[in-house]
Amino acid sequence: MTDVVTHREALAALRSGEVAALRETLDRPGLVRLAFHFGLLALTSAIIFMQSNPWVLAPALLAQGIGLVFLFTLEHECIHGTAFRSEWINKTLAEACGAILILPPRWFRYFHFAHHRFTQDPDNDPELATPRPTTWSAYVWRLTGVPLWFGAGKTLILTALGRDIGRYVPGKARERVIAEARLYLAFYAVIAAVGIVYRWDWLIWIWVLPAVIGQPFLRAYLMAEHTGLPLVPDMLLNSRTTFTSPLVCWITWNMPHHTAHHAMPTVPFHRLPRMTELLRERLKSTAPGYVAVHREIAAGLTRRAD
Repeated sequence: MTDVVTHREALAALRSGEVAALRETLDRPGLVRLAFHFGLLALTSAIIFMQSNPWVLAPALLAQGIGLVFLFTLEHECIHGTAFRSEWINKTLAEACGAILILPPRWFRYFHFAHHRFTQDPDNDPELATPRPTTWSAYVWRLTGVPLWFGAGKTLILTALGRDIGRYVPGKARERVIAEARLYLAFYAVIAAVGIVYRWDWLIWIWVLPAVIGQPFLRAYLMAEHTGLPLVPDMLLNSRTTFTSPLVCWITWNMPHHTAHHAMPTVPFHRLPRMTELLRERLKSTAPGYVAVHREIAAGLTRRAD
């Protein structure tokens, strides 16, 4: 029975009252999570400013980098409108995170919602436009995060020029997406110019360098969501739930509960663990941690190499 039930059938089996409770958004859980996340960044920033001892500085840079790059998961929740009940908080934080990550939220929303509509559809899922690694060299290259930085810069520039805008951006929104990209480019140009003139080296130490250091951890996390899974429409099968530590769930805003998120994207992050409980007997793609996921991916690469 479990093998043939799709995510739509599994959701239809939930009680309407349970579904309504799952979809309820609140401000408090997000504000608590936000205080932790920004508190971590404030602490590691202070350590970076005050310390020159490499044995202290190195772990502080790593922690700062992980905290920075996983603002991606906060921006992700905000563009869904599920991080907070208050729309203005979602929009403000989406813009702030987008500026830090070179990920304009209006463009990202269209891209990501297309991914939700066409998950694992080779013809329509925009995430599949960048092929997932099929060789060891491609796997390692993806993990470095270097392709991400080049890709983000290229996409921002081309969008600002009005070129190669994905078909997932509707015609009526193209001008707004182009304007957003131009605004972001202007912001980075001003930051760079002011930073050079006034020698704001601290920008490199608390933003640029940590983001580069932390990016491989985000790449490893994101690869676990769909890599190696079937190209089918069933969310119980094409999206992976990774059972991991509470700390990882905290910094990733509960996105390891990825099957639940794809099955019902309107469920806020703080209710995803409950939804995973409700779907647990139906889940078809799971892993007991990120090491296990990457062992599975590595095994697939080895089989291809043979």
